Amino acid sequence: MAEHVLPEPAVEITGVRELARDLVVVPNRNVQLVPNIGLIGGTHSVLVVETGMGPANAEKVLEFATDYAAGRKLYLTTTHFHPEHAFGAQVFSDAATFLINRAQATDLATKGGGYLEMFRGLGPSIARHLEGVELATPDIVYDHSYDLDLGGRVVRMRATGRAHSKGDQVVTIPDAEVMFTGDLVEAGQFAIFPWFPPHDTDVSGTGWIRVMERLAAEQPKIVVPGHGDIGGARLLTDVGDYLRLLRDETWLRRDSSMSQDTIVDEVRALMIERHPDWAGQDWIEQGVGCLCAEHPHRNGDSEQ
Repeated sequence: MAEHVLPEPAVEITGVRELARDLVVVPNRNVQLVPNIGLIGGTHSVLVVETGMGPANAEKVLEFATDYAAGRKLYLTTTHFHPEHAFGAQVFSDAATFLINRAQATDLATKGGGYLEMFRGLGPSIARHLEGVELATPDIVYDHSYDLDLGGRVVRMRATGRAHSKGDQVVTIPDAEVMFTGDLVEAGQFAIFPWFPPHDTDVSGTGWIRVMERLAAEQPKIVVPGHGDIGGARLLTDVGDYLRLLRDETWLRRDSSMSQDTIVDEVRALMIERHPDWAGQDWIEQGVGCLCAEHPHRNGDSEQ
């Protein structure tokens, strides 16, 4: 993460946006470390997507969800295990059924503690929100896909395979043509590559590209990114295009035996020139590092 003061990562239940019948999003207001949070309703149940970072944020989300559900059963899911998305799940333990894919459950169990400590070191405001965090155990774990019947509406949850993390999950609502992507997609921001060798190298740029190609082919009407403004299918195309360009420009320079520092400098300048208004420029370096590690080399097999 960049060495600068981060804003308070507080979820605010304001500006709630209705995307379709009985389907709303609490927007992140473009505040760092605050995710877009979804509530999807059917006749007998409501699914909450994301918790916000820590118990205090999750309590706000649960209060809103309880009022919104108006007596309907609550479910909770998270798009991946990172703290601002999942580290409030404990608050829902007596109120909702928590379900995620198996790879994400493994991430949460094996890497959650390390991420808790890492994020606590990002600054006092983040540490405050992470006070009292206990990593939750999901009630339902699925392998590849799970169709949740909310009553008159089915929500489809799918593990995408390794990309932004090993346990990424996409949530789609077919009848509304809405897709929640988590951090596979950010709006107005460079892709977040949690590439921190030797501590965490699970992100895969090449895998991410393949995932984005599959998602873009579905052409949802509305895409809810992990962070940033809600948009259409163009968000999926934009991220896929950026990742392919990042790969191609990194590998072109890697082929010439250029030093990684020089690759970072040149590719960073090119990406900022292409997207001068995007936030998160510091993530370009992590993306280059990841893709250098995934370079097929002379005798390897390309994963394009």
